[in-house]
Amino acid sequence: MKNMELWIRRFFLVCYDICVVVISCLLALMARFDFHFEWVPANYLNMCVRIMWIASFVTILCFTLFRLYSSLWTYAGSTELMYICSACFVDDVILTIYVHVLHPSVTYPMPRSFYVFYGLFLMLFTIFGRYFYRTLRMMRAKMTGQKTERKNVLIVGAGSAGNLLIKEIVDSRYINMNIVGAVDDDLMKKGSYIHGIKVYGDRHMIPELVDILHVNEIMIAIPSASPKKMKELVEICKETGCELKRLPGMYQLVNGDVSVTKLKDVDVNDLLGRDPVEVDLDSIMGYVSGQVVMVTGGGGSIGSELCRQIASHHPKQLVIVDIYENSAYDIQQELRQRFPDLNLVTLIASVRNTKRMDDIFAVYQPKIVYHAAAHKHVPLMEDSPNEAVKNNVLGTWKVVQAADKYHARRFVMISTDKAVNPTNIMGATKRICEMIIQTYNNRSKTEYVAVRFGNVIGSNGSVIPLFQKQILAGGPVTVTHPDIIRYFMTIPEAVSLVLQAGAYAKGGEIFILDMGEPVRILDLAKNLILLSGHKPDEDIRIVFSGLRPGEKLYEEMLMEEEGMQETANKLIHIGKPIQFDEEEFLCRLTHLRDYVVSEPEDIRTVVQQIVPTYSIQEE
Repeated sequence: MKNMELWIRRFFLVCYDICVVVISCLLALMARFDFHFEWVPANYLNMCVRIMWIASFVTILCFTLFRLYSSLWTYAGSTELMYICSACFVDDVILTIYVHVLHPSVTYPMPRSFYVFYGLFLMLFTIFGRYFYRTLRMMRAKMTGQKTERKNVLIVGAGSAGNLLIKEIVDSRYINMNIVGAVDDDLMKKGSYIHGIKVYGDRHMIPELVDILHVNEIMIAIPSASPKKMKELVEICKETGCELKRLPGMYQLVNGDVSVTKLKDVDVNDLLGRDPVEVDLDSIMGYVSGQVVMVTGGGGSIGSELCRQIASHHPKQLVIVDIYENSAYDIQQELRQRFPDLNLVTLIASVRNTKRMDDIFAVYQPKIVYHAAAHKHVPLMEDSPNEAVKNNVLGTWKVVQAADKYHARRFVMISTDKAVNPTNIMGATKRICEMIIQTYNNRSKTEYVAVRFGNVIGSNGSVIPLFQKQILAGGPVTVTHPDIIRYFMTIPEAVSLVLQAGAYAKGGEIFILDMGEPVRILDLAKNLILLSGHKPDEDIRIVFSGLRPGEKLYEEMLMEEEGMQETANKLIHIGKPIQFDEEEFLCRLTHLRDYVVSEPEDIRTVVQQIVPTYSIQEE
């Protein structure tokens, strides 16, 4: 059916073009004699009648070669216009040559001006026909579209991206949107029109225009906007209650890849209001290239990203160790597909198993170890403190010992800001892990370091995926406390800095990542609700559930005793190691190891003896 309709359209176009040729020939001849038909000599008129049929054949042939019968004239633009002009010019040249070849003995078988006028008339009528057809189709589409309810859309940005976006929406009969206006901070554009759409003013007019124009959705068409500017726009737009979308990036403008399909919802990264962390890994990852690298907990959020970035820098071998087979399988399959030449080994093992760790290190002899295996969920560990000690403390200790025994060159442990003045067992166990690192660095040729950072967006157990699920379910959104704040960083950002910290390692350091400004969780919840097109406490309720066991209102990155040392990267700092009696520490650590296997009820008090800054929360 569709093919039949297409052939019918082409047939009528061909018929139209034949009529255009006939009319153009007659008008061209009459134009030479000032449109006085009686002044036209009979020989010229006879010649005109003789050539108009061959001219029709030539025209159809040229138009076919220049794809004028296969173009979608509903979306015709400058390219189609160029094709029309080129086809008419070639057509005119061929006709001129044909007439003079047919009558070689006649100097002027047709007036010289005839060919000029013929080409002009042919071009004008062809353009008129095609674009008149386009106009009729667009009018029909708009009349059809008015039968369904259309979203009123306000465009933010009247530059190149805004221009392309407006054009696509205006021209399309499939997009159920009605652009009611645009705004731009360039005051020179105020009052101007883009494809019939008025530019009203700057960004500060957005709330007013939303009310006046009954806007349902706001589209930000400024791909090059800085995170700071994007945050300012989000802050202005969010109070309107409109859905908010944006174009993703400048590279798509360069590629001409700007369309409505490339629009995406504003995400939490836009709310952080800072530039993304950029690390030139290529310049510092030489220490990984050609080495056997092991990642424990390689299937987790941080561990899997470590594996991705390490795999891209040509290690001799990458050994992934994880206790969870499903997550290990997922990262294994991903890496095999992305890096088919990678020497990859994936092992299911517990870091708590001394014999298993010893065997793995003996076989693979890793020179660089990234230790990301740990229990990290604070409330769950509060309910299972013995498991936190077994996995985090003893697991780390066993891997550290194996690295020392088999002469690993560098050992990097992933720590957390919760290790600073901990109020929960998870943070306290991570602080013990840091102390293990410092102790063994002084006793081993292996360079042991720890990297400490806050929350990462999108990691397992992160608050943001939870909020998004709750919003999708219609609420309520649960916030533990109205004043609680957290530091945030994306997983790739955190891992890039971890890898760079590994390059800076000399042994014994606790690297501290600059997480930027902290974010109030209540504000984060409100913004996510607003940007989802809902109003907090009207459409989606926010409920305060109370601080969870072991949870702080705010996290700290440094203890009071720790100083701060700069590195080549301003986002990576080194905390001055806190001095402690290592022999006493090892004795207490041994006691903790022997004690925890009996599944005691008071393991927290033993942990507190090792970590005096640990504040046990009363239930």
